[in-house]
Amino acid sequence: MLAGVSVRLNLAALTPEELAALFGEDGAQLRLPEVSRARLEQRALAGPVLNTTFEAQPLEDRSWGATPEQSRALGSHDAQLRACGATPLGVFYLPLVSEVRHARAYLLESDIAVSLRWSETPESSRTAVAYLEFLSLLRDRASGSACVLSISNSRAVTPAPSEEVDLHQHPGAGAEELLAAHRQHVLRHGRAQRLMTTDANGWMRTWQTLHTLNVAAWARRGLLLEDPGTTGTAG
Repeated sequence: MLAGVSVRLNLAALTPEELAALFGEDGAQLRLPEVSRARLEQRALAGPVLNTTFEAQPLEDRSWGATPEQSRALGSHDAQLRACGATPLGVFYLPLVSEVRHARAYLLESDIAVSLRWSETPESSRTAVAYLEFLSLLRDRASGSACVLSISNSRAVTPAPSEEVDLHQHPGAGAEELLAAHRQHVLRHGRAQRLMTTDANGWMRTWQTLHTLNVAAWARRGLLLEDPGTTGTAG
């Protein structure tokens, strides 16, 4: 799979859990007949578009949140992260398959790329809750893992990440609690790499590493259909 190529997810190759996480339980049920028919006929079924490179489009900072409750949650997460020593790096729009496409970026303790994620779609009840993602790249891959990803959300990550990603979900955890858990997860593998730069470029390169690992794993599973005629935005 070439870098920067727009591709589509092969819905026929996704697990039932991945389909439910991608479309919601009701949406997955609506697509199930078509998915089942494609599987029976042993053919691919084109789904949402994604890009093989990680894209982060900078946004002007403002008061964010699709609802007052979400705005308060974003403010609370931001205050907790700053209390932990996190450096804010800006707000970005991520044109990913996931509906949760807004992220406030932070650098924490020189080796953790933090994303405070949320959706600006008020009618989407499944994505209304803001949550945290902590990502560290490992110095030594002897354990078989290349990075550690800790998330304060219970919703399944879809498609499932690479086998080289040590994923841990801590639903409802605040910044301090997630940081402590993340540090323990990293410690099991040794030490984390320091980010190459302490600005948004270092943050983006860290998430690009994760995305590259995932794209390679998805390609091995037959999840990606090359679609060079598209623009790379998620459907």
